[in-house]
Amino acid sequence: MITTDFLIVGGGVIGVSVARELRRLFPGASVTIIEKENDCGMHASGRNSGVLHAGFYYTADSLKAKFTQRGNVLLTAYCDEKKLKINKCGKLVVAASNSDLPLLDELLARGRNNGVPLHDLTEAEAREIEPRVITFQRAIYSPTTSSVDPREVMRSLKKDAVAEGIEIQTGVAYIEKQGGQVKTSRGHYQAGYVVNAAGLYADSVARDFGFSDDYRILPFKGLYLYSGEQPFAVRTNIYPVPNLGNPFLGVHYTLTVDGRIKIGPTAIPAFWREQYQGLGNFDSKEFMEILRRQAGLLLRAGFDFRKLAFEELRKYAKSRMVKLASSMVSGVSEKDYRKWGVPGIRAQLINIRSHKLEMDFVLQGDSKSMHILNAVSPAFTCALPFSEHVGKKIYDFIH
Repeated sequence: MITTDFLIVGGGVIGVSVARELRRLFPGASVTIIEKENDCGMHASGRNSGVLHAGFYYTADSLKAKFTQRGNVLLTAYCDEKKLKINKCGKLVVAASNSDLPLLDELLARGRNNGVPLHDLTEAEAREIEPRVITFQRAIYSPTTSSVDPREVMRSLKKDAVAEGIEIQTGVAYIEKQGGQVKTSRGHYQAGYVVNAAGLYADSVARDFGFSDDYRILPFKGLYLYSGEQPFAVRTNIYPVPNLGNPFLGVHYTLTVDGRIKIGPTAIPAFWREQYQGLGNFDSKEFMEILRRQAGLLLRAGFDFRKLAFEELRKYAKSRMVKLASSMVSGVSEKDYRKWGVPGIRAQLINIRSHKLEMDFVLQGDSKSMHILNAVSPAFTCALPFSEHVGKKIYDFIH
């Protein structure tokens, strides 16, 4: 029997950040993280784009709006303080046609409401920032958008957590809740409070504690296609105007910390939670459940899931990805795009009553446990202020 005051299930960026916040709020308490992999951040936290988003996509009443702008400031300062690699390259959002211009205005308004610095540019001004950019009449420039190495950031956060007295136990998988204890692959834990930051399995863990009745995780696979052009052949991140009705941002140009160019990502429906490659990690029970959920969305979704799924599956063809990307940047050649990056899986929450994808962060909890059910992009950017929010909720529940 292992005892701890706080038990965190999941060692991704949210799990580690929440653990550090609990250590700050309860300095005399013991805090333990269990992570089923052999290191922290092996799933979404270490496989994401590495973009530190600025926070202008989200309506002011959302948690994402509340935390993205501040998260960008805090994580940028953290990287500077720790001397971690960061590419402060900014981002252009470009218009494809006249119909996109009102959406640019909406993004500018959201940026103002969220306290995010943005510049409304003419086409000529956009080309001063990136000579190869293609846009219709106008564009938006976000100077505070940056790129980091997510695995380097995770290593630093983990190092800080250990230095602060947090126990991180890797290779320990959550199995189930048994009475007042948590059963794991290493034995039973007796915890005063449990925090579920299990990502792709957050809904499963939550149901053991009596939560997530109306929610299930639906996985989407994200892939980036890397360019063979010289580093910094494009100077800034370049995104299309997004469809504000779904949580995906469309194919875009992302610069890595060392200036390499990648286009993507896909948002391909996955058929089990860790479907990274081929039949690896195949789980027949998950396959049947997720297939049933996807079939339900095809029939009853509150958005055009059929169109989304079809369009995303087409992106498995490099020619399709390059064609979409070439509408935003001149001089793009398919021969330069040969190498797929490491795939990631987005743990997207779906409301099974309304058949809608949840756009914002979702938390459920009580005086015994807290469940972080939907911590999708830009959760990496938001991790520090979001963990403060979670910590405050836990503090209020306990007191």
